[in-house]
Amino acid sequence: MSSDDVEKNDFTHRASETGVKPERSEAAKNEAANIYQNEEDYEKYGYVARGLKSRHIQFIALGGTIGTGLFLGVGKALAGSGPLSVLLGYTFTGIAIFAMMQCLGEMATWLPLPGSIPQLGDRYVDEAIGFAVGWNQWYNCAITLCVEISAAAVVIGYWDHNGDHAGIYIAIIIVLIIGLNIWAVSIYGEAEFWFASVKIITIIGLIIMAFILDVGGGPDHHRYGFQYWRNPGAMKEYIGTGNTGRFLGLFNTLVNAAFSYGGVESVAVAAGEAENPRKNIPKAVRRVFWRILFFYVLGTLAIGVLVPYNDEHLLQAIASNAAGAAQSPWVIAIDRAGIKGLPHIINAVILTSASSSGNAFLYTGSRYLFAMAQIGHAPRFLLKCTKRGVPIYAVGITAAISLLTFMTVSTGAGNVFNWFANIVTIANLFTWCVICLASIRFTAALKAQGIDRSTLPMRAWGQPYTAWAGLVFFSIIILFNGFAVFTKGNWKVEDFIIAYIGIPLFFGFFFFWKIFKRTKWRKATEIDLFTGKAAIDAEYWPEQIPKNWLEKVWYWVA
Repeated sequence: MSSDDVEKNDFTHRASETGVKPERSEAAKNEAANIYQNEEDYEKYGYVARGLKSRHIQFIALGGTIGTGLFLGVGKALAGSGPLSVLLGYTFTGIAIFAMMQCLGEMATWLPLPGSIPQLGDRYVDEAIGFAVGWNQWYNCAITLCVEISAAAVVIGYWDHNGDHAGIYIAIIIVLIIGLNIWAVSIYGEAEFWFASVKIITIIGLIIMAFILDVGGGPDHHRYGFQYWRNPGAMKEYIGTGNTGRFLGLFNTLVNAAFSYGGVESVAVAAGEAENPRKNIPKAVRRVFWRILFFYVLGTLAIGVLVPYNDEHLLQAIASNAAGAAQSPWVIAIDRAGIKGLPHIINAVILTSASSSGNAFLYTGSRYLFAMAQIGHAPRFLLKCTKRGVPIYAVGITAAISLLTFMTVSTGAGNVFNWFANIVTIANLFTWCVICLASIRFTAALKAQGIDRSTLPMRAWGQPYTAWAGLVFFSIIILFNGFAVFTKGNWKVEDFIIAYIGIPLFFGFFFFWKIFKRTKWRKATEIDLFTGKAAIDAEYWPEQIPKNWLEKVWYWVA
């Protein structure tokens, strides 16, 4: 690696939050030429801005772990597999997610780039892997945007029983989400801060409520204990009988959990637009473990204690694709306890959650397009940014996919939600596999190039073994996620396509670029670990010193 490469600056650091263009050094101009091919292109396209503050990053990470899957999707898992299977499935998947996030945090802190995942695949594995994961993750975000908007349409149907105005509601949500994304990244960050705050307060309140109800503090003073784990049972048989049926029920929850955890990697996508990424990204990533433990492990435990898997209201809501809160096991638990008024509040929170997730996926999808344009995997006009640092064409193209959500008007919001959810789950799993694979190659490059791991700004635990474990775990779910269609009497062409369409899509992207560009696997000794890193090393963010105990608490949270 030449000294010129090490000294190159990164264009993403040449803007303030307000979008005012700063003076650029010769090193900055060199890096502009490296990314944009020439200085005129830099002047033409502009740049993204580091407008995300520490509290934005922390709450984007928090909000990314709480989506409609935890409020709505977990009910389907409970009805299909039982409370213990749901608890174990979400816990096992959560452990694998934590391992993957450790890998991602280590790499994203070393080199924080906008939409970093395709760039990491390109740099550390193979250019074709970067191309495949970039387009895979873009369509993942674009379709998940439709998932969340259709989920919002399902939720609104809880109040609008006739469903006559579904198209109007969808249009309003789309306009709101686009509006939050086109002004400035700080506006997006502020919106996510408040959206995430609502979700966090709600899930904490629900877990506390579940404990109170469980010990007999509800209006009916009934003490639940673990009675539903005994009758009808802790693990429901799925397809098979006996231990085989219970194992298949447990495995089936892994797919549902993968959908619920989708978007957890979004904090790394925001790394390229974050203030002080060397401090804020590791803090957010390290807290993922506690968020998984508190929100998902305790959340699924609470649901399994309060609602039996054979609850007639739950089964009817799932069978009929009932609207919004009717499918939520949280609301069913509240109704069973005789608490009035809360279902409408929970429905409003689910609507907020869906809107928040849609907002986040439009942001991340546009940054993936921007990142791919940087490395030549997408047209260069997508590099065009507004004066406030928003890649406007990337946002517009990603937002255009949201129009698919109008399918819900004719087909039914519940059906479309389920179709989209199954498709994007596999895309999520492929992205997580690539992150683990890139981490394995990153670790190999560090060793081959004589870089001591103790010098890393953030060190992932147990590398490369945790990366290998995550890669194997996610690969198994990809291969066997549609196992049910191969069992006797369950074959459906539609289910097979939904379960496995993501596999040929991903490898189609990979082999297209592999053949078209004749790319080669990156050798550990040749992997580029330094281009753009000098700019991060040279950045200075003053340390914020708390003045009182209240500020100490706030700085710890944010």
